[in-house]
Amino acid sequence: MKKIAFAALSALMLFATVSCSKKASDTFTLGLDASFPPMGFTEADGTIAGYDIDLAKEVCRRLGLKFTAKPINWESKEMELSSGSIDCIWNGFTITEERKAAMSFTEAYLNNDQVLVVKADSDINSLADAAGKNIGCQSGSSAEEAINDNPDFASSIKITYYEENLTALTDLEVGGVDAVVMDSVVANYTISTSNKPLRVVDEALAKEGYGIGFRKDEAGAKLRDDVWNTLVEMSKDGTVAEISTKWFGTDVSVIGK
Repeated sequence: MKKIAFAALSALMLFATVSCSKKASDTFTLGLDASFPPMGFTEADGTIAGYDIDLAKEVCRRLGLKFTAKPINWESKEMELSSGSIDCIWNGFTITEERKAAMSFTEAYLNNDQVLVVKADSDINSLADAAGKNIGCQSGSSAEEAINDNPDFASSIKITYYEENLTALTDLEVGGVDAVVMDSVVANYTISTSNKPLRVVDEALAKEGYGIGFRKDEAGAKLRDDVWNTLVEMSKDGTVAEISTKWFGTDVSVIGK
């Protein structure tokens, strides 16, 4: 009787394993900070939209995968990926040497700068002008890394950390900080669509590229290659340019260029 019960239990466990594997293979879960327009953000009706979201949905359609967007705490992104909670980090995710050591990256699909955003009437017109000022940035972001990679700049300022860039910009508007270091892609989009009395300082703190991060194992590498090859196909047939123009007014993609 015990042997029969054990056999039944083993069969049940095998069925569960196969079912879970099948679900995992059919589902593509994208992890993102859902307050990062225009890459990925939550709209008023609660849906998640954005440039990266449109790209990912089309990639999934072509690969026959079910697309799911999962908002995550940006500071815990590496843990979410390594635990299997998400299949990739695709959300204006800057490629850095430190991140490349921890995960498997695609090539860059979009270029970006880390910049200072200030009030329209601010007297800050260069990085040097920010000396002695209170500067905001998102915790765990490439903006924070850009600050730390520029020790002279970092040592000259006071830093206030935020969970989200949009919260930092709101605090900037009311005078909580003197400037915010953030992605130029997000800054320019937010300023142009919201008519906020803000501007981007011309001098950039760092230049970088956005990539898609996957787990650093065989399955992660295969998924990375499948996604990237599909993006290259989409670039060749004009789909990427179409999506780019929808969000930016022009084709800003660097895929295959």
